Amino acid sequence: MNTHHPSAVLLDKIRALRPKLKEAAPESERQRRVSPELIAELAEMGAFRMLVPRELGGEEVNPWVFLQALEEIAQGDAAAAWCVMTGATTGVLSAYMDEEGAQQLWGEHPDVVMAGIFAPMGKAVPVDGGYQLTGRWPFASGCENSSWRMGGALVIEDGKPRMGDDGAPIIYSMFFRSEDSEVIDTWSVNGLRGTGSHDIAVKELFVPESHITTLLGCSPRVQAPLFAFPVFGLLATGVAAVGLGIARAAISTLVELAQSKRSFGGKKTMAQQELTQLQVAQSEADLQAARALFQTTLQEVWDIAEQTGKIGDTEKARVRMAAVHAATVSARVVDAMYHLGGGTSIYERCDLQRHFRDVHTMTQHIMVSPKIMTTVGRLQLGLPTNTAQL
Repeated sequence: MNTHHPSAVLLDKIRALRPKLKEAAPESERQRRVSPELIAELAEMGAFRMLVPRELGGEEVNPWVFLQALEEIAQGDAAAAWCVMTGATTGVLSAYMDEEGAQQLWGEHPDVVMAGIFAPMGKAVPVDGGYQLTGRWPFASGCENSSWRMGGALVIEDGKPRMGDDGAPIIYSMFFRSEDSEVIDTWSVNGLRGTGSHDIAVKELFVPESHITTLLGCSPRVQAPLFAFPVFGLLATGVAAVGLGIARAAISTLVELAQSKRSFGGKKTMAQQELTQLQVAQSEADLQAARALFQTTLQEVWDIAEQTGKIGDTEKARVRMAAVHAATVSARVVDAMYHLGGGTSIYERCDLQRHFRDVHTMTQHIMVSPKIMTTVGRLQLGLPTNTAQL
C-alpha cells in the first residue's frame, strides 16, 4: 500500500498510539471506560469515521483496512478497539440517512463519537415532524464518551408495530444527543470492562425525521463499494478483528514472559522448553492462517463490490465464515498462551489474564456465534436457507 495513501496514514497513526493504549489499559479497566483523552485522540485521527462516506468527511476505508486498524488498537487495549468498532460501524448508517440529517450528525463535527445499539429495544410513536421515542438499550459500548447515541426502535401505531411490505415489523435506527438520554450503570462484567457498555435510556424523547434511518429493505443513499458490502459482515469483521488483536497481544506477552520465567527449581527458562516452543509455533500458525483466510475473503468480496456494486448470499456467507473462524481461533490461541503462562497468568500484573477475559467476552457477541456456521453450511449444501442475518 502506498505509504501516502490516507488509509496507510491512518494505520500509521493508530500504530503509533498503541504503546499509549497499552499503558492505559489497566486504568481503563478499573474505571470501566476508556479515558476521554484517548477517545479524543482516536477520533481526531479518523478512527470513528472509518465507515463514513467521504462526502461527509469520512475515511470510507475498505473492510481489510478496517480490520487492520481495529487489530492494531486491540493489541494495545481491546476495550478501546471495541469502542472504535461499535462507533465506526454505527457510521455506516450515515450512508442510508437523509443528507441533511447525515450532515448534522457527521458533517458538522469532524471528531464526533457515536454509540449505538441496532436492536429494536425502543418504541417510536409517530408525531408531527418525527417520533416520540421511549426505550432502554443494553451494551451501549463507549456511551459515556459519545456525543450522539443511537437506539433501534419499532414504530408503534394504534398499539401495534407498523409492518413493512415484507410482512416484518419496521425497525428504525434513531439518533439523539447524549445529553438527552440517561446512562444506567450496568457494566459489571468479566471482560472488556473498559468499554463501559452500560444501558442507555430515553423517555418520550422527540426525534426528528432527519435523525432517523433504516438498513432493512433499503438501499444506501451513497453509492460506493463500501456500502454495497453487507452491514452484518462489516460488524462481524469488526468483532473478529478485535479478537485477532487480542490473540496477537497474548502471543507477544507470553514470548516476553518466557524469556525469564522458570519452573520452581528448574534450570531452563520457559522459552527453552519444547512444550512452549511447540505451542507458540502452533498458535502462531493458527493465527496467521485464520488472518490470511480473512484477508483473502475480504479482498475478493471487496473486488466484487467494486466491480458489480452487489454482494450475493455466497459472498456474504464467506465473510461471516471467515469472521467466526477468526474469532474462534483467536480464543483458542489466547487460551493456549494463558495456560502456558501457568500461575503467573492469573495475576493482575500479567496482561494474559486480561487477554483471557477479553477474548471470551468477544466470543459471546452474536455476530461471531458458531450458529452462523450452520447457515453457511446450509448454503454450501444447497439447502433452503434464511439468509436475512448474513
